[in-house]
Amino acid sequence: MPRYLLHHRHEPHDCGVVFAAFKGYDSPLRHRRTLASCQSDTRPTHSIWWAVEAASADDALAQVPFYVAQRTVVTQVSDVQIP
Repeated sequence: MPRYLLHHRHEPHDCGVVFAAFKGYDSPLRHRRTLASCQSDTRPTHSIWWAVEAASADDALAQVPFYVAQRTVVTQVSDVQIP
């Protein structure tokens, strides 16, 4: 199954809205840990990253609520060996 990196960006004052958007949304990403800069980033934009498996980029993006998806970039990724 293809793997994708979801990179979501939002303003610091929108953190609560982003996390609240998952309430009631049926997502395999709920209640799981991921990487985010929300609690440690002082820059004007915060980021959250998810690595997901999905049949397509659209299916990967469907794993996050619409509000989050509107601000998310999807990139297909794979493992590589660094020489």
